Amino acid sequence: MIHVLIADDHDILRAGLKHILHETGDIVVAGEASDGFQVLDLVRSGQWDALVLDLTMPGKSGIELIRQIKGEYPRLPILILSMHKEDLYAVRSLKAGASGYLCKDSAEALLAQAIRKVVSGGLFVNQAVAEKLALDMLAGPGNGPAHSRLTDREYQVFILIARGHGVTEIARELNLSVKTISTHKTRILEKMNLSNTADLIHYAIHNQLIGSPDGLGTLDAH
Repeated sequence: MIHVLIADDHDILRAGLKHILHETGDIVVAGEASDGFQVLDLVRSGQWDALVLDLTMPGKSGIELIRQIKGEYPRLPILILSMHKEDLYAVRSLKAGASGYLCKDSAEALLAQAIRKVVSGGLFVNQAVAEKLALDMLAGPGNGPAHSRLTDREYQVFILIARGHGVTEIARELNLSVKTISTHKTRILEKMNLSNTADLIHYAIHNQLIGSPDGLGTLDAH
């Protein structure tokens, strides 16, 4: 029997995942966490065959949490279950130590398969992510696109800005101060040699990091 810890801040989603896995017969949800700190407590106090982790949760979350867990428990497979469809999120998660990446809208069809794959020591990714990983390895450090220069937190802020989120909204979502987000935004523009938010959004669309900006409204160029 495969004992899994599921971490997601939405009760309804966790209930849905438990229902999906209950039907398998060989995978049991032996624990649940709703924020990053609970994840760490449960990982440290239990025996798990795999961790199914949401990329964006309250408290400690995302790439930082993956790195910390893998630093303490390098043999624990981590499957990222995320609403983010952008391949770069998957690539960054895998580079941090995750064993797989699955979009939530594919969970019903692929979750059990993904868990079995990572528990057996394999890597669960789609073809586009596998190709990006290969290209990153071939390009070598410093030769990738402009957004590859960003830190994991900067990339997270970059995507949210590109989607039309304001600084205050991003600060609230990431549990950071407005000043911190503003500093990240400034560094992002500098690292990517962009002049303003409009340039940033155009870059993200051109590089297929986000979809069409329809519905974003007027762009703030400052």
